[in-house]
Amino acid sequence: MPKNKIHFEISERKLMLHLIDVISIVLALYVVGHFFNLEYLKSAVSNAVHLIVLILYLKLIGTVFELYNLQVSSNEFLIGRSAILTVTTTVLAYFLTPIYSPVLPSNRLQIITFLVVVFFALVMWRVFYVRFLASKRFHQNALLICDEEQLTELVSGIETIDPHYKIVGYLSNLKSLSLENSSNAPLKKISLEEIDAFVAKHQITEIVVARQEKENITAELYQQLLKFLKSGKVIREYTQLYESKTQRIPVQHVERDFYLFFPFSRSNQNRLYLTIVRIAEIIISIIGLLVTLLLIPFIFVMNVMANKGSLFYSQERVGKDGAIFRILKFRTMIENAESKNAVFATPNDNRITAFGRFMRKTRIDEFPQFLNILKGEMAVIGPRPERPYFVEEIVKIMPFYATRHIIKPGLTGWAQVNYSYGESIDDSLIKLQYDLYYIKHRSFYLDFNITLKTITTILFYRGQ
Repeated sequence: MPKNKIHFEISERKLMLHLIDVISIVLALYVVGHFFNLEYLKSAVSNAVHLIVLILYLKLIGTVFELYNLQVSSNEFLIGRSAILTVTTTVLAYFLTPIYSPVLPSNRLQIITFLVVVFFALVMWRVFYVRFLASKRFHQNALLICDEEQLTELVSGIETIDPHYKIVGYLSNLKSLSLENSSNAPLKKISLEEIDAFVAKHQITEIVVARQEKENITAELYQQLLKFLKSGKVIREYTQLYESKTQRIPVQHVERDFYLFFPFSRSNQNRLYLTIVRIAEIIISIIGLLVTLLLIPFIFVMNVMANKGSLFYSQERVGKDGAIFRILKFRTMIENAESKNAVFATPNDNRITAFGRFMRKTRIDEFPQFLNILKGEMAVIGPRPERPYFVEEIVKIMPFYATRHIIKPGLTGWAQVNYSYGESIDDSLIKLQYDLYYIKHRSFYLDFNITLKTITTILFYRGQ
């Protein structure tokens, strides 16, 4: 078999980042600690408890500050910012952890040395990753087989998620289409006769077949795909690739036959999972309501000064199984903002007040919804509830949309932490893809991931 070009899958890259972050930091602390005889540094890596606590802090805080986001990890400026925030927060938390971290030394120089060593060990490895492992020499090249009118949408849907995955050419097996390159085609179009040479020249390791009519899969194409499979190439159907790369369900490519590939997560019917989640929701909602009570005087004063009118805002939303309930929020728009028609809010919506914009960015306006969670109308994590009017309009275009109502709507969700505010039907389609992915893969792990990403959203002021 010919020697293939080296590449890394998303999971392999993330595993590499997690593993070598730890190795580089532990190794640096060990070498510096023993070379300069610094007891604090030596204790941090020689004591199992101290080491485990340090690693846990690094992983949790690094996830919050996007240290393991592949887009961030491939940009020197962004990874520098993320490293500074991660290291300073991790080291501060480590210093302030009694019993489970080394006793602070009387010589404060060791504290500064600990911070500097952790920072430079992390940054030096990450700069190497950006300049070498994230370079073009480690990109994964793929060939796409699809209808020509699908091309732009299919390519953009993948490459914007994984910066190291490159579709370098496509083959359209519809005989009615010309084999000449289209003036609008962003990739090289090839014929079946030249596919062998093209795959060898561009070191293609994966062939992606988009769903299309069965009669378009000719016997010649099938034999060619079988030949590639035997030679070690990976053959994947586009919807499988799309879901694994984007962590969204590609409903726009599968029409109405989602039941062929959309088994609901067992967690949706798992009584143990649902009971634990409900207990956690009750505890979280009680704490959230206590915080809300503390916020009310501050928000009331700001409303009197800059946004005269009612403090709270109530609105009908669609919940589990299509049931209608009233959501409660702090008011962020002017009074009677929708006196004419219901419209999507936009990022620069002039109906949103200055203080209301601050509340939206920090998600403070959502705090009263802990009452909805306590009542059982909402969950902490789930698809965001939409208004009945918009649900009716969207369902006419996207029959899939009603599927999101099989679980409770949530205060935060997979769509909210991965996509910006929905201000159109097209945005609703993308958020639906994320919602369906959550329903399909619902688990404690995914819930925990969403929780960390929600913290990231608040810290980086990304709410809308």
